[in-house]
Amino acid sequence: MPSNAREITLLAPLSGLRRALADVPDPIFAQGMAGQGWAIDPTSDTVLAPCAAEVVHLHRAGHAVLLRSEHGLDLLIHVGVDTVTLGGAGFEFLVRVGQRVDAGHPLLRFDLDAVARSARSLLTPVLVTNVDAVRAIDTLRTEHLLEAGRSSLGLVRFASDDAPSSATSGETCRSGLLVIPNPSGLHARPAAALADKARRYRAEIELVCGERRASAKSVVALMGLDLQQGSEVLVEARGVDAREAVDTLDALLRSGCGEDVEAAHALHPTPATAAVDVPTGALSGVPAAPGLAIGNVVHWRVSVELPESDVPVDAAVERLRLEHALHSARGELVALATAHAHDSRGQILAAQARMLDDPELLSAAHAAIASGRSAGHGWLVATDAAAASLRRLESALMQERAIDLRDLGLRVARLLGGRSRQPQLHAGTLLIAEELTPSDVAAFDPEDIAGIACVTGGAAGHVAILARTLGIPAVCGIDAAALRISEGTHVLLDGDQGWLQPQPDAEAIETARRRIDAHARQRSLEQTFAQREGRTRDGVRVEVVANVANLRDTEAAVAAGAEGVGLLRTEFLFDDRAQAPDEDEQAACYGSLADQLGSDRPLVIRTLDAGGDKPLAYLPMAREDNPFLGVRGVRVSFAHPELFRVQLRAILRTAGRARVHIMLPMVGLLEELREARRVLADEANQLGVAVPPLGIMIEVPSAALMAEQFAREVDFFSIGSNDLTQYTLAMDRGHPALAKQADALHPAVLRLIATTCEAADRHERWVGVCGGMASDPLATPALIGLGVRELSVVPPAIATIKAALARLDSNTCRGLARELLLLDDAASVRARLRAFLSA
Repeated sequence: MPSNAREITLLAPLSGLRRALADVPDPIFAQGMAGQGWAIDPTSDTVLAPCAAEVVHLHRAGHAVLLRSEHGLDLLIHVGVDTVTLGGAGFEFLVRVGQRVDAGHPLLRFDLDAVARSARSLLTPVLVTNVDAVRAIDTLRTEHLLEAGRSSLGLVRFASDDAPSSATSGETCRSGLLVIPNPSGLHARPAAALADKARRYRAEIELVCGERRASAKSVVALMGLDLQQGSEVLVEARGVDAREAVDTLDALLRSGCGEDVEAAHALHPTPATAAVDVPTGALSGVPAAPGLAIGNVVHWRVSVELPESDVPVDAAVERLRLEHALHSARGELVALATAHAHDSRGQILAAQARMLDDPELLSAAHAAIASGRSAGHGWLVATDAAAASLRRLESALMQERAIDLRDLGLRVARLLGGRSRQPQLHAGTLLIAEELTPSDVAAFDPEDIAGIACVTGGAAGHVAILARTLGIPAVCGIDAAALRISEGTHVLLDGDQGWLQPQPDAEAIETARRRIDAHARQRSLEQTFAQREGRTRDGVRVEVVANVANLRDTEAAVAAGAEGVGLLRTEFLFDDRAQAPDEDEQAACYGSLADQLGSDRPLVIRTLDAGGDKPLAYLPMAREDNPFLGVRGVRVSFAHPELFRVQLRAILRTAGRARVHIMLPMVGLLEELREARRVLADEANQLGVAVPPLGIMIEVPSAALMAEQFAREVDFFSIGSNDLTQYTLAMDRGHPALAKQADALHPAVLRLIATTCEAADRHERWVGVCGGMASDPLATPALIGLGVRELSVVPPAIATIKAALARLDSNTCRGLARELLLLDDAASVRARLRAFLSA
């Protein structure tokens, strides 16, 4: 990058309306996983180069082009959303890879009308993908009409590299001790989010855990710390912007680095602890993806061989070859990630793309090249060494991340001329592998693979996550003896119990086939309920709504059959911001969600729920010895009254576009409710609008015990079972030693729910549940019996919960609930519920 180049103004590649990237209905783009930039709602049909650049990658589906500017800026232009599924129809490239173009040069042409009819959205992201190379990107949040090749799209300021010492001179700043909240620790995706944010600062930044420390700008180094849930860390920075960096990264870490910690708790797989009846001769492993599979063994052995001609020419040439290969690999991964944006494959592949810029990997590769290695061999040396260091860690999850590094090594080596060898797959394949990479699994066709058995990995690894996404039964951590099973051997795999049986007898196969058919019928039956109203067998209406954090979640929930939104977590809408969102921004965001739902569906908007385990970068808060018992929930709103009023005004402006309800978090005192209602009435009066229904979350015992008094003054209750459980049992649900005991089905918690429902019934108020237990079909009969009439669940559970409701009789559930309240512990409650459902 030229040292005198400090900034560049990019020209609009298309005519149309400039929109915020967050408006794109695709989390890979909207959440910044693929890079930072802008979106355009196009009115022209020819994409122009936004600056002088080289064409480095053209997607085979014709809808995306990757450029590298003469300043070293990597730019991705991706026409529309889900346009990869069009297979190139309606798209025509006007350039070739390697061609140098001037600003305004035509890159590709597309059929605007045809693509608009077929694509999920025409919104076109224009991204800077190597954000570590820039100091700032002016994303110009306001909407604005653009003219292709003439209007300014935005300004990019490059990172200064002419005075590195000045960037790191100055005071050293440290955060206070903080605890990692992520259920799986600081794994690849949150580590990538942290590194992305850290690279935007000039200061040297380290994450410190005891005597160990690592660069916060390196995903590989961060993973090498092997941080688990509950690990205590601090952020340390030295340089010109150290204080800002520490404050921002401290807040990001406390909030889970973009991972919805509550949802992760609800969906985090728990290995079975009950005794498993393993058939004679079967090999054991870890249940990774549910289901049974019958098939014939194919061993998955993949290798990449660099050609004999791959000898180094010159260190500078080899570094340039590596740079181009990394750029192409990034383009491939971003394209794959966007093609699978609506399942876990997208997030995993986007996290891999971020690792291509990892400073530790690049430093190791450049050192290998300087010692006489070629680009391909140098990159493999770097990735293999980093993978080996992760394999030495105690954490099984971090050991699995070694596979991601191996995956990156192979991908870039292939781009540098390496030849790939892999077996052919066919219908009925039972795949056995020593190691599988995310790229391998993401590319599998479920029609070809009956099941997967992998020697490495576990229930929380990427292979397991991807297998669950694809619906392929899988066992990870299988006995290595599986590698010695002969090719073509008939085998039976049980992904629920975690075993693989070679050459099963006819009776075992027949039993398995019956179970497979029954499971398929159950899945099919559940899906028939997805778009129906939630009702019990005897006709009692129970709304099944969804917990969401953004527009993409809402779209997925509606598609899955949600009858509305029972919890909008507003703190996640703008959690990556250094400045608080203004009223117009919030109103636009809430309005988009309301429009997605329509006027007949409920939208329950929870006011800002910050503090405790959910700090926000734009809301600095004093350090507290016990933040879970300090200023959090509605208390934060009272501590920042103007912020509270801005949010209430934005919600009130949205109220006519859906059945809007307002919900206050963490209310423990009547005075808190009354003060909030007073402020709401004041703002509604100033706007000349009606006050929407106002409810509170039941998250602390005091609210449940005072439900009679609260019920006189609220319109509804929603039980936050996660917090209610930990406050009732005095057990942090994230504590490694206590998490399993912090069970929402404990009789003490059920008694508080019963108290709330009884008070609500006397005052004709409805009660919902928006915590994790709402998504658990085992808990459904208990909740219906206690009087709950709204269940707000994670979107994948909607069909299952509706199907569970349809099997229940509300009167029978009431009798069951009375029994449960008399039991001694959560284990007894769970046993009684299992017996009830199996009867």
